[in-house]
Amino acid sequence: MFDFAGKSVFIAGGTSGINLGIAHSFAEAGASMFVISRNPDKVAAAVEELRGHGGKAEGASADVRDFDAVKASLEAAHAAFGEIDVLISGAAGNFPARALDISSNGFRAVLEIDTLGTHHVMTAAWPYLRKPGASVINISAPQGLLAMTGQVHVCAAKAGVDMITRTLAMEWGPEGVRLNSVVPGPIEETEGMKRLAPSKAASDAIVEGVPLRRIGQKRDVANLCMYLGSEFASYVTGAVIPVDGGWSLTLSGTRLDSLLAMTDRPG
Repeated sequence: MFDFAGKSVFIAGGTSGINLGIAHSFAEAGASMFVISRNPDKVAAAVEELRGHGGKAEGASADVRDFDAVKASLEAAHAAFGEIDVLISGAAGNFPARALDISSNGFRAVLEIDTLGTHHVMTAAWPYLRKPGASVINISAPQGLLAMTGQVHVCAAKAGVDMITRTLAMEWGPEGVRLNSVVPGPIEETEGMKRLAPSKAASDAIVEGVPLRRIGQKRDVANLCMYLGSEFASYVTGAVIPVDGGWSLTLSGTRLDSLLAMTDRPG
């Protein structure tokens, strides 16, 4: 469906989970891939996998909380593949905890990975984006839209990510750069699903709450990202788009008490 031959795609957090699934889809479509994450072993493994699609792939170990490291990785991507056509920021941190049980360090860590990390990727990438024509995609989460018990830190962080998307869509639009947020819902074989639905009963309950009556696949998220990265979405910017089978339509807020019950309250 999509042809990204001759295009350069950079994915922060692109060595595991949903982000790696996105990377595979772009690689299959012919893009030159550059991925980063903190773990050098994961970077090496992801690059080898992506090269298996027959195209070019490189990577670097970088923590999105470290602006200089992010900047260096983007310089390397530009040196390898030229101007960046599609930039995806997907690094994230999460753990279940009630607000009164989260330490200052724990709250700060999630904000620094998600919100500050997104800011670092966006601003460090600016000199290397194709202008006009670049598409920037931030991988958000339902917590940016929906209040969830045990997730106050993530709710705050992801709401910040979505506002970065919308604000920069306004600031960068005149240069021909588009920004959008993608909001995955329940997606199979991800760390989020393992935590949200640790049992078959929990998984079945989630499926029952999804209007399309299935758990999503990584390919579902990747397809939306490829659309947003393509010329077919040339007039789409500043959008925060769920890819969740309608799951968020059924929720005004989510109580994760069953999940929290599996964690120990300190003290």
